[in-house]
Amino acid sequence: MPATRPDHRVITTRAAYRDVAPAAAYAARHGARVVDVREPHEYRGELGHIPGAELVPMATVGARAEAWDHDDEIVVVCRSGGRSSTIAATLVAAGFRRVMNLAGGMLAYQAAGLPVERS
Repeated sequence: MPATRPDHRVITTRAAYRDVAPAAAYAARHGARVVDVREPHEYRGELGHIPGAELVPMATVGARAEAWDHDDEIVVVCRSGGRSSTIAATLVAAGFRRVMNLAGGMLAYQAAGLPVERS
């Protein structure tokens, strides 16, 4: 399956993070830190979360990111892609080099029919 399929596309943004499609975010979860920036009730709610995702509510990302390696690959996730794009840009500004944003958030992820957890 070629990497150019629409569900695996990667788009470089002006903020120096990459927007990735749901399938690419799911595939990256084994080698990347998947950071879900929603609130706990959203993480456990109807949309669920990507298996293995780490819940780091948006308000706490700054403090938590201090312990992260700036060379780690990070996928940022929220409900629709708005909060996660803000956090992705913030992480890039803080010196993180390998940041991705799940384009369309968990709404797009669920629409793609990919596995979710609800815990």
